[in-house]
Amino acid sequence: MRRLWISGMRRLWISGMRRLWISGMRRLWMSLLLVPVIAAAVPTAASASPTASAARAARTAPAAATRPLQPGMSGAAVKALQRRLAALKYYPGAIDGRFGTNTLEAVWAFEEVQGLPAHDYVTSAMKWALAHPKAPRKLVPKGGANRIEINLSREVLVLYHNGQVQLISHVSTGGHYYFCSPGGGCGYAITPTGNYRTVVFMPGWVTVPLGEMYNPVFFIGTAFAIHGDTYVPLAPVSHGCVRIPMDIAAFFHKLVRVPGEPVYIR
Repeated sequence: MRRLWISGMRRLWISGMRRLWISGMRRLWMSLLLVPVIAAAVPTAASASPTASAARAARTAPAAATRPLQPGMSGAAVKALQRRLAALKYYPGAIDGRFGTNTLEAVWAFEEVQGLPAHDYVTSAMKWALAHPKAPRKLVPKGGANRIEINLSREVLVLYHNGQVQLISHVSTGGHYYFCSPGGGCGYAITPTGNYRTVVFMPGWVTVPLGEMYNPVFFIGTAFAIHGDTYVPLAPVSHGCVRIPMDIAAFFHKLVRVPGEPVYIR
């Protein structure tokens, strides 16, 4: 009986161990099968992330690349714009890659000459025009090799020297509003059209009954002048004088003959 009991227990133990071994081997085999599957899945997920990032970059990159040049921006694109404007005889200020007031006023002048709507940034139409620019329309083709032309409809001044364009500037002329002078007398703010000549230059800030002028070059007595002002907007707002940007007023008088330079206003 003892031998039968021992023999039975031995068979039971062997049978149990066999089941445990088979179960363990089965788990090990399953885990070995799953490892390659998981390993293959991980690179797929990882590679999907850069692809998604690239897709997002592709969606956002064009917006940044096509952002129009405007005040406050800086860099190589702004410097290229300044060089192009300067080559066309507009004055963008220093060629320093910074889009400031001087560059904006040069942009306005270019748009005015090209007959484009003026904006505070470089439009796609202006980009095209920079590559295919039109020369300013001559108001008085036989007005002399050296002359100043002021186009009231475009709000732009063109200075000719030896028959060639030397400078193009945005201006602000008479605003056509009714006003009364503190010194007496009322009237409409109109820049008179006609043929004139420079009369006298007065350096620095000059006080007149209607305010102040910077470096005025007078062409009718000491009443109407081409002068610098801190406010030269797109709209005509002056009392009748021809306002030019301050940076241009700093040297404009050096480019013209005073007295005697012809001034044509149309």
